[in-house]
Order: sequence, then C-alpha cells, then structure tokens
Amino acid sequence: FVRTQRPLPGLLLAWLVRFAVAAIFVLQGTQFPPGTSPGIGYYALVLFFSLVLVLPYLADRLITPRLQGFVATLVFPLAFTMIEYLISFGPSGTLNSIAYTQYGDLPFLQLVSVTGIWGITFLITWFAAVVNWAWEQHFAWPQVRGGGLLYAAILAVVLLGGSARLVLFSPQATLVRVAGLSASQAAVAAFNKQLPQETLSLLQSGKATQADRALARSAFTTLDDDLFARSQQEARAGAKIVVWPEASPTGANILQEDEPALIQRAGTLAQQEGIYLDMGLAVFLPDAGNGPFLKDEAVLLDPTGHVVWTYEISHLVPGGQGLYVQGDGKVPLIESPYGRLVGVICFDLDYPGMVRQAGQGGADLLFGPSDDWQAFDPLHAQHATFRAIENGFSLVREASRGLSITVDYEGRVLASSDYFTTDQQVMVAYVPMHGVRTIYATIGDLFAWLCIIGLAALIGLAIMQSRKRPSAAAVAPLPEPQPTR
Repeated sequence: FVRTQRPLPGLLLAWLVRFAVAAIFVLQGTQFPPGTSPGIGYYALVLFFSLVLVLPYLADRLITPRLQGFVATLVFPLAFTMIEYLISFGPSGTLNSIAYTQYGDLPFLQLVSVTGIWGITFLITWFAAVVNWAWEQHFAWPQVRGGGLLYAAILAVVLLGGSARLVLFSPQATLVRVAGLSASQAAVAAFNKQLPQETLSLLQSGKATQADRALARSAFTTLDDDLFARSQQEARAGAKIVVWPEASPTGANILQEDEPALIQRAGTLAQQEGIYLDMGLAVFLPDAGNGPFLKDEAVLLDPTGHVVWTYEISHLVPGGQGLYVQGDGKVPLIESPYGRLVGVICFDLDYPGMVRQAGQGGADLLFGPSDDWQAFDPLHAQHATFRAIENGFSLVREASRGLSITVDYEGRVLASSDYFTTDQQVMVAYVPMHGVRTIYATIGDLFAWLCIIGLAALIGLAIMQSRKRPSAAAVAPLPEPQPTR
C-alpha cells in the first residue's frame, strides 16, 4: 500500500494505523496490570514507537525502487529486524516482537538457538517482501522463479534443520521432579476478605499506618501458611525443587521487618524436606517517602536451609517505575546436584540480552517466577519459552494469575497450569537436569547486527545505482534521425 501512495500521505496513514492498533492493545489491558493506568505519557511513548515502527516502510518506499533485481526484497526485512532489535532496549523489551507469533512451531523456532528471535522476524518480513515482489511481477513464473525458489530453499533448510534437531538431539539427561505452585483459591479468597484493597493500596504507596501494617501482617500470613503447607506436600510427593510465583496477591507477601523470620521458616522447610525452594516475595518497605515502596525478590534456599541467592527484579513492568526497588541486572547462577540453576523474575524474560547471561554461564535450569493478568494470559508465558530455546536451558515459569509453564531447552511443553482454569494451582514436571550450549548463547545478537550492516550496504548500493543512471543517460548515443519523405 505504502509503495502505491505518495510518500508523505502513505507513511502518515501507516503511522496512524500503527498507533491505533497499539492503543487498542493498551485499552484491552494487555500492556498494564489491573488497577494501573497508562496515563498520557505512555500514550505519547506509544505514539513515538508507532512512528519508529513505520521506518521500515519508509526505507522500503525510498530505497527499494532504486535497486535492481531480487536483492531489493531484502530492504524491508533488514530494516524491520533492525528496528525490532533497537526497540528491544526500550521499556517494553521484546514484548511486541512479531517473532512471538510463531509460538508452537517448534521446527521453525529452533532457529532462535542460532540467531535469536531476530532470524524469525527476518524470515517473516522477508516472506512479505518476496510475495509483494512476485505480485509486482504479476507472478510470472520465468521472472519470479529464481527469487521464489531461493526463499523457499532457505526456509526449507531452516525447517528441516529444526526438525532434525528435535528428532536427533532430544533431551536424554536424567530428570528431576519440579513443582510450581501458587496460593490456593481458598487462601486467596480469605486473604481478600482480611485485607481491603484500600489498605493494600496504602502499603504500595508507602502511606500505611502501623495499624494498616498490623492488619496486612495477619492477612499475609494466610497466603504464606498456604504456600508453606503445599510446598511441604509437594516435597513429600517427590519434588526436589519447589518454585513459588512472583510477588502478587496470590503469592508470598511480607513486611520487611518480618522477612528474616519468613526466610528462617523457609530454610527449616528446605532442610527438613531436602529441597531447593525458590520463593517469589513481595517485601513491603517501611514508609519510604517518595519511594520505592516494595522489593520484588526471588530467594533461593538449598537443602541445607541456607540462602544461596536473593535476586531483585531488574526490568520493571511499565508503570512499576518508582514503586519497586530495581535490581542490578546480574543473573544469579549456582551449581547443584540438578545442574546449574539460574533465576530471573517475570518481565526480565522479555530481555534476551540479559537472559543470555544464563546461556553464557552454561545454565541447565532457569526459574522464572512471574505474575500476569487475565488479559495477558497466555501470551506472556509463551514469549518466555523462546529464552529457553535461545540459551539451551529448561525453563520453569510459575505464574500467579496466568499460565504456569515448564519447557525443555527445545521448547517442548513438559507441564502447564492456568491459574484461571484449574482448581489446583500446582504444576508438576519432570525436567532434564542438563541443558545444551547454543550458538546464540555464544554469538549473541550477531544476526541483528548483520541486518544493520546489510541495510547500510543496500543504502550505499542504492545511492550508487541512482548516480549511475543519470550518467548512463548522459552518454547514451542520440537516436539516428529518421529520413524525411
């Protein structure tokens, strides 16, 4: 469409359509947790990023007509991949990448173990450019045969290679039983009766009185007791690792002054049952003036009862800035009898560059305690599984108010449980104890950088060809005069 219009009107309309689609997603609640409001500033940010996402169409409109042959089809996918890569450093990470539309196509998704999600983005957008190019050739087979077969051959290699990896290199390692659990529906109902939403809001804004904190302490105990009791139950059923969800109204909450006692209790449980216990915790700080007012933590205890890491979320969900303490972005990793264990929290999984630390460290099993909401279920969980394939580790993502999922390092779903559709908020999986090393974990975002370099090269080629055409016209011989009759 943009190619058939004058540049300015066509691109302006494309920008407005992009913004309208993005605004609809925001209004549907997929971008913000319940109870939060995006505000004017966020819509301004959406407007800006909508403009940025039109740049690939601008590049296609201005550069492609100046190139000759099938190579012109590379402009759009190179530009689109570059823009997605640059946006991944922004406040939403890769949250809106089109690569995630291919969730479930495991042969295709094995490509991310080499290129990251950027290879998927490139092939999707290149397909669009190839079809458009063939359309302009009126699908005349002699003209489109070469380019069409080239794209088909590359796609076939990707799919056949992915299929071969799934069949020939499936996990063969010893399995460990892992249980993920959220607070039961009964405990959550009791908690909601004990703690009014108004009091919880005061806690989250640092305005709670001592009486409010005392009321919260009693209500938090209801959730914490439920999580401890059910963790013990899963341990006695054979689980060697138990994972709680991220801090949430259906996870573990604690006042900062009560945290040491909770950690001691967790250590006693881990020691008695001989388990690793990864606890997502919301730690409410005392009155902190202008904030932050909360710590969003994951605390891992080993079978001796000792804390082996305390990790604070590094990438906050939009709207969480100023509310939560922000972590340093260093992914914790420990050796264990069940492989190398690593941990991040929820929105961190939307940042491939950060999670690649786990792949570089040779991680075998990653814990990703999370908290979603119904409008975002199951998309966010599905996105997270791409990190497992990229880096060669299995993923246990226990989520309150969303889809809990466990996948192996090739993306196979080993277990899942949706908070909104199951009676028991428990997920049990037998998970490979050893992962694999991947090319992506070693080379990182090299493919994205090659796309940037490739686009720059095509821009240079387009400029050179544009300069040659007027020169060629200037030296062309004049036509012979026709004899007069």
